[in-house]
Amino acid sequence: MADSTSAPGVVFCKLCLNSHAEEDTSSLQACGCVFCTQCLQQYVHLSVREGGGAPITCPDLACQGTEGLSDSEVACYVSEDQAELYKRLRFERAVQLDPSKAWCPVLDCQAVCSVIAGVEGMPTPVPCPACRTIFCCGCMQLWQEEHVCSSSHSLTPASSDDDRSSTDSAIKQCPMCGVYIERNQGCAQMLCKNCKHTFCWYCLQNLDGDIFLRHYDKGPCRYKLGHSRASVMWNRVQVVAVLVGVSITMLVTFPFLLLASPCILCCVFKPCHGRSRKKKKKHVKKNVKSAPDDH
Repeated sequence: MADSTSAPGVVFCKLCLNSHAEEDTSSLQACGCVFCTQCLQQYVHLSVREGGGAPITCPDLACQGTEGLSDSEVACYVSEDQAELYKRLRFERAVQLDPSKAWCPVLDCQAVCSVIAGVEGMPTPVPCPACRTIFCCGCMQLWQEEHVCSSSHSLTPASSDDDRSSTDSAIKQCPMCGVYIERNQGCAQMLCKNCKHTFCWYCLQNLDGDIFLRHYDKGPCRYKLGHSRASVMWNRVQVVAVLVGVSITMLVTFPFLLLASPCILCCVFKPCHGRSRKKKKKHVKKNVKSAPDDH
């Protein structure tokens, strides 16, 4: 809301703590709170990227409104692609939170299936209406004769021969956007192609800022990266080398830029001085021609 101490026609934004003209602000439909349009654009953009489809509510913590922004309102502050991404994430989140719905575990399908609860919580087979696959509603594994539910949310193909192949072919959901990801081989550092989120395959911890992969030096995931210690150290050496190279390049080129700055400025402003001198010469010649003859 506008600050009571603000001048007429000026609105105080609680996000950037600055006053703005009314034409540079926007109000939310649900609660009526007013913020500058630029802050709302940034807030909605970050909420779409990091919210995972959760309702986008008023950014003011003191606001009593609980209703989120509508789809049309979100589309006013983000690009068309971001608006479509928010709709898809919100739909996927609704399916995940609905106990009567489930995603088909087949990667090429992932249709939404209706789940019928079993007697006294017993798992029941769920047929997919799209690909006709039948899977367990409890552990999401393919339903077989005399199926025993393991009550595990990680998916494993029914054709696995041993525990190792089952672990290597496991399917999990991205902790950020919820899409299914299959890990057939490679290291435990996973990159979601949908939202570009980096996480650990085993504990699903965020690895977006861990460029040195220190997560695998301690804790329950220690030495589980999937690469040898030498390759990990070589990766860290490469990262450090790039950072040091960039720093050295900046240190070396900075003095030359300082020394060359006067020459650059002269080259920039020299044409202006040249044109002014030509104008002065033309003005002198014109005055000489127009002067009266003394004889």
